[in-house]
Amino acid sequence: MKPIKKVIFIFIVIVILAWLISLFAPRSNRIEYGVTFSYPYAESLGLDWQKTYLAILDELKPGRIRLSAYWDKVEGERNKFDFSQLDFQINEAQKRNVKVVLGVGRRLPRWPECHDPVWIKDLSKDVLNTSQLSYVEQVVNHYVNNKTVVAWQVENEPFLSSFGICPPLDLNFYDTEIALVKKLDPVRPIIITDSGELSFWIHSGARGDIFGTTFYRYVYSDKFKRYWTNHIPVLYYRFKAGLLRLLHPGKPIAIMELETEPWTPRGIVNTALDEQFKTMGMDKFSEITGLAADTGFSPQYLWGAEWWYWMKTTQDHPEFWERAKGMFNN
Repeated sequence: MKPIKKVIFIFIVIVILAWLISLFAPRSNRIEYGVTFSYPYAESLGLDWQKTYLAILDELKPGRIRLSAYWDKVEGERNKFDFSQLDFQINEAQKRNVKVVLGVGRRLPRWPECHDPVWIKDLSKDVLNTSQLSYVEQVVNHYVNNKTVVAWQVENEPFLSSFGICPPLDLNFYDTEIALVKKLDPVRPIIITDSGELSFWIHSGARGDIFGTTFYRYVYSDKFKRYWTNHIPVLYYRFKAGLLRLLHPGKPIAIMELETEPWTPRGIVNTALDEQFKTMGMDKFSEITGLAADTGFSPQYLWGAEWWYWMKTTQDHPEFWERAKGMFNN
């Protein structure tokens, strides 16, 4: 067989195997739902973040929540670590037996993605890397004995270079960061996340113990300056899951960022409600969560709990909050 024909043959075999795995891989009969919470984002909406957080825990009653150890909040001054805000969140989750996924690293959920302390601005690359690893070590050691934390997420979508205000990914350093977390805590799984729409999960899926994808349908395109609908079928995600499990058998797949809030180019508070509804109304909320459920991936972390609360308490639109409440209480 000629080399080019051999390559084509192998490619076809891989595609067929991945497709078969996507069709016959077990799916979760009951989806576990969680939420992501970002207290700086809640504050940006003009909300009392502690009140918002407690309302999420006590009214929505999620069994899972994803929190972030933002570097600029934990180490606002060099070598001075403040865990008070994060301790509050984790302690309150612990009181209610809510499982916490804790994100650690320079790049974590919510704009601008990289939450840099101001003091790192003029550091050399080597000193910056050492400082980042020191911060990661402090966070992991602080919570390593807290059973409420069930998994670590190391960075957020680090392979998605087209989004956020972040430097290019240094893959060798990223692997060092992952190895450090695993060394400090060899028990808890590490979650690696990547775009569900813009990646084939090859590099990201090879790392960590659990793979986490995004699931977006209604977005705003900066390139075309218009709102955009991703007409991506569920089978696209299932096929990529089949390919991932072909390469890494049995790897768990979760949806770590399930779109249930508007995507706006100017931010929520600067966008009229009728424009927000272009990318997230009740019809879209139901459509997206229904499609995501068809993937069979579990757990699934809904994105936008702060917005639901903002809509309920300041905009007289409690329907999103109530819809989410029904999902968590089933």
